[in-house]
Amino acid sequence: MSFLVPALIVFATVVAMEWVAWASHKYIMHGFGWGWHRDHHEPHDNLLEKNDLYAIVGAAMSISMFAVGSEWVMGEGAWWPGTWIGLGILFYGIIYTLVHDGLVHQRYFRWVPKRGYAKRLVQAHKLHHATIGKEGGVSFGFVFARDPAKLKAELRRQREAGIAVVRESAGA
Repeated sequence: MSFLVPALIVFATVVAMEWVAWASHKYIMHGFGWGWHRDHHEPHDNLLEKNDLYAIVGAAMSISMFAVGSEWVMGEGAWWPGTWIGLGILFYGIIYTLVHDGLVHQRYFRWVPKRGYAKRLVQAHKLHHATIGKEGGVSFGFVFARDPAKLKAELRRQREAGIAVVRESAGA
């Protein structure tokens, strides 16, 4: 098998995981899974959050795909793309950890970007945290960030429609 097919599977999985993360964030974390996600939206001094349990869910998805692709685990029934999908999920988890936990929430390092896409990512996620509670909100993805001006306009619309309670410091 050529290197190209596995590389494309890994890349496609990383891209697809942004959609999975967006949908999970919007409909699970801000829905029935709010109990685990709530503390991520509230001030605290704890090193860990209940929200970090979602990282274990992501790890379980990756490990499961590695297992499905492993002849050691599945024998002759192994599905070879599973290994590469598991690797793509793992890579997305690393990107998520560096971007969301590291860059945006400054859990691992201190750097505030002054320009470029990194600044846009930080602004978009800060606007996500501009709402109080689980209702409404913007920017549910973690790596793709829409224009902050458009996000502010959407927050303003949600506030005026009574969909979301927006913190005053958000400027929406």
